[in-house]
Amino acid sequence: MTTAQTSQLTPAALPPSVFTLPQTAQLEALYTIIRDKTTSRGDFLFYSDRIIRLLVEEGLNHLPVVPKTIETPTGSVYEGVGFEGKICGVSILRAGEAMEAGLREVCRSVRIGKILIQRDEETAQPKLFYCKFPEDIAQRYVLLLDPMLATGGSAIKAVEILKEQGVPEERIIFINLIAAPEGLKRFCSKFPALRVITGWIDKGLNEKAFIIPGLGDFGERRYCE
Repeated sequence: MTTAQTSQLTPAALPPSVFTLPQTAQLEALYTIIRDKTTSRGDFLFYSDRIIRLLVEEGLNHLPVVPKTIETPTGSVYEGVGFEGKICGVSILRAGEAMEAGLREVCRSVRIGKILIQRDEETAQPKLFYCKFPEDIAQRYVLLLDPMLATGGSAIKAVEILKEQGVPEERIIFINLIAAPEGLKRFCSKFPALRVITGWIDKGLNEKAFIIPGLGDFGERRYCE
């Protein structure tokens, strides 16, 4: 039996605003399944959804709470807590849409916005093509959803758009399955007040800017037979 996890960075190497899921044997087994190129689409959907739900739950742990007093069915008074303020999800299309179901399973009737960012062929820079948000997004805590963080270009552009909509940086939590150290450092240095919840930090990027070892194109594996 081995507990070695050579693809994961040590906590000391992480920016202070980055939080990972507890690195358990169960989590590594789930990642092993979705990384495997022979995994069927059905299994990829099932096991990636399990990880997404874990990530959403961890993201909710970082939302502020306020004291809340309630009465139980036994007539007892319970001093608990409740979430402070409203939340919404924002998915970076198209792969980010795959994380919406996991958010809805945890947060009933949650509002969800969408951002479509693609590479501009002339400038080679990320460019906004479409966005739609709840009208009051500036007053909400935002869970930004995108499964893969490679260079960080799309995520950085998405946060810039959210800030233009009036969302404070400290009210944004970026949730993703796999991150490259290069993208994490670039992203976190630009937005130090924003928190990142990631499931796994891989070794890095190859010459084509693909995450290694990675899992391939998340969107294609998710939506294509």
